[in-house]
Amino acid sequence: MSDLRQKLLELAMSEAAQYGEARSKSVIGKAMGKHPELRSSAQQVMQVIDEVIDEVNKMDSKDLELYKPKKKKKQEKAKPRELPPLNKTEEVVLRFAPGPSGPLHLGHTRALALNNYYKKRYDGKLVLRLEDTNPNAIDEKAYDLIQEDLKWLGIEADEVIVQSDRIDIYYEVIRTIISNGGAYVTKSDAEEWRELKRQSKAHPDRNRNPEVQMKEFDSLLDGDNGIVVIKTNLEDPNPALRDFVALRIVDSSHPLQGDKYRLWPLYNFAVAVDDYRLGITHVLRGKDHLNNTEKQRWIYKYLDWEEPEFIHYGLVAIPNTNLKTSKIRESITNGEFTGWDDCRLATIKALARRGYSAETFLKYWENSGVKEVDIKFSWQNFDALNKDFIDSKSRRLFFVPNPTEFTLETDKDLQKEAPWHPDNKELGNREETIFSGSKIYLPSKDLESLDNGSEIRLKNLCNVIMKDKTLSFSGFEHKKGVPIFQWCSSNQAIEVWYPDGERVSGLVEDNISLLDKHVVQFERTGFVRLEGEKAFFLHR
Repeated sequence: MSDLRQKLLELAMSEAAQYGEARSKSVIGKAMGKHPELRSSAQQVMQVIDEVIDEVNKMDSKDLELYKPKKKKKQEKAKPRELPPLNKTEEVVLRFAPGPSGPLHLGHTRALALNNYYKKRYDGKLVLRLEDTNPNAIDEKAYDLIQEDLKWLGIEADEVIVQSDRIDIYYEVIRTIISNGGAYVTKSDAEEWRELKRQSKAHPDRNRNPEVQMKEFDSLLDGDNGIVVIKTNLEDPNPALRDFVALRIVDSSHPLQGDKYRLWPLYNFAVAVDDYRLGITHVLRGKDHLNNTEKQRWIYKYLDWEEPEFIHYGLVAIPNTNLKTSKIRESITNGEFTGWDDCRLATIKALARRGYSAETFLKYWENSGVKEVDIKFSWQNFDALNKDFIDSKSRRLFFVPNPTEFTLETDKDLQKEAPWHPDNKELGNREETIFSGSKIYLPSKDLESLDNGSEIRLKNLCNVIMKDKTLSFSGFEHKKGVPIFQWCSSNQAIEVWYPDGERVSGLVEDNISLLDKHVVQFERTGFVRLEGEKAFFLHR
């Protein structure tokens, strides 16, 4: 036997021993990783891989026992990983502050998990602040949807704040800043104002005395149009940090406030006011907010407020994932997606529907830390972590995709005893009595390589001879080279929904009535969450 074939054979046998079957793509990947020298022999690998896979998948499970990974001895639980300590921890008050434009998605969970971690570590307080001061970017249902997402994640907000309920507070604060000479009102053309700022030049309205500015502010409340601007350093080398808008006119009706207000605060002003007034001690957010932090510091400076501790962690790239709420909503409206919980999405509701554990989100981001270095989200690592949480409690089932029907012939009744879980004997077995004449369903694709008259093994039952549409009992002995099939007799029709949009129809064992809304493992397919006649694919 060639060295190349031997290496592929050992890897394929190891995979079959662990997962019930070997797959070409997976074995090739492992081969290239374990034996880098094979990368230059890719063509030779492709020539023999199908033959090797076919040989291994026909082997008896007993012949593969030696290749099954040894179970590691249970070790003492490692101490939970600790993130860097905070400064000033006598009283810790943190906040999670999404805009109610839709439910939460995977990207939101990073800030949420990190803030929740420090809240628990220091027995602190977490404020959920719904930032809804742009009437044109609000989904009224999101006020409740966001709180539902927190509840599902097991995170409890100690206080819920809605910014649009605090407009009078913002007015009070901006009046103080105007009186102190830190802000001005202008009703000039917006582009003219921006151009002067780009040139580091003061707008003529900037230098009017506070009394005039206050009258101009009152005129905005009485119906005039204009903006309120915070004065900063016009010579700042970063144009983004020069004078910035604190409040502007929006004539659209607000979902909660109706037409009560038309002068609305912008992000940096409202956030600075709320962080101080709500007693926020530590602000954790991505380093894409560094400019915002510098702008907000001007508010603290004008009012002589003590700043919170600002912690900026690196950015995260989440590849091949649509996290743009406005685009998702548009696709839902157009009928491309069925709703926020469509399994093709990465909203919390969709990922929960597929069966992810809430713990996975929290632990993944805690493990990622708060360093300033940028990171790339790994679905592979996320799924592996999730598997650690769900594997031991996920019952096993046979799933037969695109089934072909056969009739069983046997002289005596047969008894199937298949474990609900291979490593948790306390769960017992799936039991079923099979009679002569019982209908047996097998995966059509697995039959393609077999000749009429071939002998196969029905897993956890017996061997049979397959002839035309009949399966004839041929013994219980495990035989080398006899392919092992998953099968169903009593069954329920089910459709597996994959996150890439693919759907696969098939049959599952007819003992799942008590498993609805639970995560199970379809052997040789992967983990799924059952929901009526649907099974949402989770991961392998």
